[in-house]
Amino acid sequence: MTWPTITINQLNLLQGETDEVERRYLFIGNASKSKGKIISINAQTDLNRVLGNDDSRLKNGLLAARENAGQNWFASVAILNDGQDWTDAVLQAQKIGSFEAVVYAENVNNKSDINNAISLRKNLIAKYGRWVRFILGIEGIQAKESWSKYESRLASLQSGIADYAITLVPMLWGNEPFVNAGRACNRSVTIADALARVKTGAVSNLGRNSLPVDASGVELPLATLQTLNANRFSVPMWYLDYDGIYWADDRTLDVEGGDYQSAETVRVIDKVARKIRLLAIAKIADASFNSSANSIAVHQQYFSKPMREMCITTQINGIEFPGEVKKPHDGDIVITWKTQKIVDIYVVVRTRDIPLQITISLMLDASLDK
Repeated sequence: MTWPTITINQLNLLQGETDEVERRYLFIGNASKSKGKIISINAQTDLNRVLGNDDSRLKNGLLAARENAGQNWFASVAILNDGQDWTDAVLQAQKIGSFEAVVYAENVNNKSDINNAISLRKNLIAKYGRWVRFILGIEGIQAKESWSKYESRLASLQSGIADYAITLVPMLWGNEPFVNAGRACNRSVTIADALARVKTGAVSNLGRNSLPVDASGVELPLATLQTLNANRFSVPMWYLDYDGIYWADDRTLDVEGGDYQSAETVRVIDKVARKIRLLAIAKIADASFNSSANSIAVHQQYFSKPMREMCITTQINGIEFPGEVKKPHDGDIVITWKTQKIVDIYVVVRTRDIPLQITISLMLDASLDK
C-alpha cells in the first residue's frame, strides 16, 4: 500500500545570469612595489600606492588603459618578482579569476614570448576551459634604426607564427598595448565593435606628444604603419585633414584567409564559447536531453541562448545600436547523436558587418533642368 505523502522539489532551471569575463583584463609587468602580488584595480585605485611612486612602463600604461577605457573600468595587475617568468604570473592569476585577455608589454623582441603566449592559450583552454586572448607589446624602434629596417625586423618577428588569439602591438609611442586594451574595454560600445571605430573618439595618452622618429630624425610615416598592419601588427593611425589619432584594424596572428584576422571576431567567438560551455555542463547526464525530435527541438533553442542574448539591438530616435552578433537563424544549431551517450552540437555564430574600407563614387548630372 502507499502512504499519502506530498513531496515538493525546488528545481534549478539555470535561467540566471553568469559573471561577465569580457572587459576584465590582466596586466603583467614590473614595478618597484608589490612584487609577486596580483592586485585588483579599478578607476579609483591609487596606482602610486600599489606600484610605487617611481616611473614604470606598467604604471604609465595602466594610466593610459584607464583613460581610454572610460567608466567602470575593472582589471587585475600582476607585478613580477625579480626574474619571474611572465607566463608563471598568468597561471598564478587563474586562482583569482577568469580574464578575457592578458596584456604583457615589457619589450617583446623574440619569437619565444609569442610562442609562449600561444602555448598558454592552449593550456588555459585544456586545464580550465578558459578562452584568453594575449596582447603583447613589441619593442619600438631602436636608436640606430631606420623605419625600413624596423619594418623588416618586425616582419621577421611574426613570420611563420599563426594563432588568432595573439595580438602584437608595436610600442612606437610607448603605451600602445595599454591604449589598445583600454579602448577594447570601453563600455560605450560592444565587444563586437572594431577598435578602428572613429565614432568612439580619438585615442589618448599614447606615451608621447609628438610623432616617433627614426635614427635620421624622420617622423613616423603612415606608410610604415600600413606596412606593419599588413604584417599582422595592431597599430594606431591617423587621417589627413581629420584631427586626432585613431586605431587601424586590430590585427591578430591568424593565417591569411582565416575567420579571425581581427580581434573583435575573436572576442565574440570566445564569449560564445564561455557561455555555451556552461550550458553544456548543465546538461551532463540529463535524460531530458535525448535523441527524440522534441528534445532536439527544445535544445536547439536552449543552445542558441547566447546568440539570442548577444543579438539584442536597441533603436532610439532612428539610430540603431546593434548587438554583438546577428540574430540566429533556423538551422544554426545542429544536434547529432552519435551514440546513446555521445552527442555533437554544431553552432553557427553570425558576426556583424563592419565597414573598414569605404569607397564612394561621385558623378555629375550635366543635363538641362526641365
